[in-house]
Amino acid sequence: MYPLWEALERAKKYRWVELSHSLNNESPYWAGIPEGSVELSKTVFDWGNPMLECLIQTFKFPGQFGTHIDFPGHFIKDADLSEKYDVKDLIFPLCVIDVSEKVKENQEYFATMEDIKEYEEKYGQIPDGAFVALRTDWYKNWPDMDALSGTAPDGSEHFPGWSLEALKYIYETRNAAANGHEALDTDASVKAAEYEDLACERYVLEKGKLQVEVMKNLDEVAPAGAVLIVSYPRFEGATGLPARVWAITE
Repeated sequence: MYPLWEALERAKKYRWVELSHSLNNESPYWAGIPEGSVELSKTVFDWGNPMLECLIQTFKFPGQFGTHIDFPGHFIKDADLSEKYDVKDLIFPLCVIDVSEKVKENQEYFATMEDIKEYEEKYGQIPDGAFVALRTDWYKNWPDMDALSGTAPDGSEHFPGWSLEALKYIYETRNAAANGHEALDTDASVKAAEYEDLACERYVLEKGKLQVEVMKNLDEVAPAGAVLIVSYPRFEGATGLPARVWAITE
């Protein structure tokens, strides 16, 4: 038996957890993206064609659609885009920071440095190159766009996310490689309003880091000890792309 095949057999004995949403033509996306930007599975070569009996489809979607990865060039001019990342850059030790109970009390809750330190006291230091995911259980609002946005009667949005201090801790103190979350944006809505910008997202991308947005099933993953893998189509020049993301967990 070959060593990597043996390693794969061992890995299959762990739980493999889907962390990305399934997408269709009714899936929600940011209101700022023009209408008509999504057209999935359009048939352009159908069964019964005398040239060849097969089915071919086209897919049209924004880069920031569903569960997706953002590259630095999404917010930072002339920064790295999709082609800069090698397959070795897309597998990470996974740390899951659970603030779901706090979000039940306050849907605009933002993760703090204290939340990260409490995690480390319980599970150990966040390792170098980790992917740090924020569990809020907000994914359960998918695919209702109003629920995902926490839209109030006056049209304002109210949803959880990160704070700058928490992100600075995981990147500047712990040298994480990427972060992720279940909400539509990195910034908790209250922080976005405070900064009048998506300052948290801008910070992450300015640091040259990666992030995955609109994740799911973080409640099914061990808080520490799991491995996360991100996959996406190998398009050049992309600021972001829908991603297939999964964890291998105890």
